[in-house]
Amino acid sequence: MKTADLCDEYADRLSLCKTPFYSYGKKKEFQGEIRTVEVYEDNSMVKESLETIEPGTILVVDGGGSLNCALLGDQLAAIAAERKINGIIINGCVRDSADLAHIEVGIKAIGTCPFKSKKRGEGTKGGTLSFGNVEWTPGQFVYADDDGIIISEKPLESKSG
Repeated sequence: MKTADLCDEYADRLSLCKTPFYSYGKKKEFQGEIRTVEVYEDNSMVKESLETIEPGTILVVDGGGSLNCALLGDQLAAIAAERKINGIIINGCVRDSADLAHIEVGIKAIGTCPFKSKKRGEGTKGGTLSFGNVEWTPGQFVYADDDGIIISEKPLESKSG
């Protein structure tokens, strides 16, 4: 579903993420129910979440906006694709960007960094996150494409097709 069409139909029920994100995965348009993880320069919980969340969901990662290391690369993206996770939105960086473009998953991040993250097992899963001028709450729904990222409390259906 195109975010522009959803905004035309449901503007009063949507929140707009105002952080500029870039698209890295093969899927350019994706949507699903939100699952969350909050980390800082440590992707252990990102991996654990990708291995356990339900297929069809979107993992939203608040990496504190750090540009010092990547929280996702080709190996974790492959896990997401294999498990049929619809997408990953990262307030942080990715790496292996050329490879990510061929992996069948939606990936949005604020940038790239070739450095890998630490592996200390630190972070929090399942809480409400706040970045991009919106709150990301597990159980809400996110819709993403090249026009932007929007959040809704309930699933939406586009009448425009």
